[in-house]
Amino acid sequence: MKRFKSLGYIIFVLVIFSFSATAEEMTGKKLAQRVFDRDRGENSVSASQMVLVNKKGNKRVRLFVNKRLMEDNLERQIIRFTSPAEIDGTGFLTIEKPGWETEQFLFLPALRRTRRIVSSQKSHRFVNSDFTYEDMERHPVDNYTYKIIGSQKVGNLDCYTLETRPKKGINSQYSMIQSLISKQSLVALFTKYFDKKGKHIKTLKVLKLDEVQGIWTESTVSMEDLKKAHKTYIKLEDITYNTDIDKDLISRKGLENY
Repeated sequence: MKRFKSLGYIIFVLVIFSFSATAEEMTGKKLAQRVFDRDRGENSVSASQMVLVNKKGNKRVRLFVNKRLMEDNLERQIIRFTSPAEIDGTGFLTIEKPGWETEQFLFLPALRRTRRIVSSQKSHRFVNSDFTYEDMERHPVDNYTYKIIGSQKVGNLDCYTLETRPKKGINSQYSMIQSLISKQSLVALFTKYFDKKGKHIKTLKVLKLDEVQGIWTESTVSMEDLKKAHKTYIKLEDITYNTDIDKDLISRKGLENY
């Protein structure tokens, strides 16, 4: 009888331990790391449409292709605009380096020259859109502090509300970023950006989320500049993950070879 009681106790302890492990509290940093590490494929090739809308509702449409490659957990990608004529050939290259230095280069075909984007220019608008150069790069999780301040739904999706702030000494145009992170896909579905004075200045929305090749993909997003009453939409027209990409095409040489 004592043997059965001991066995029952062991099973009880194992059940409690298992429950405690699965019910481990989600912290802001753990959530941020999971978002950063979520599956985005080893590489991707895509074609997209960028639509710029001013406060009068006038639209300008641009087309671009994007090639992205992960290597040793570091990302490099190149964006090439193909239409309209005044921006055709303009290219943008981002290369992550060991130690989390990120290099960005803008190629202007009319001048046949490449310009490196320096730190003081990261708050500038990317090709006159509502995205800045800072928005166009990934950021190390350890450079920020995080706090889960609640949860709510976006449509029928349960989300964490995550508050992100740059640590002292980290150069950022934002004092805080507040995001609604889907618990299912780990995609930030709604994000508010605050300036150095704590004013809400921009809003990013994921308007369409699809699962492509088993990977959650933001098919349509919008970024709104609240001060300028200007919006940028990016609509994904086609994407292929985990395909063959020539690494040399995503380089300074590839950027300028147009």
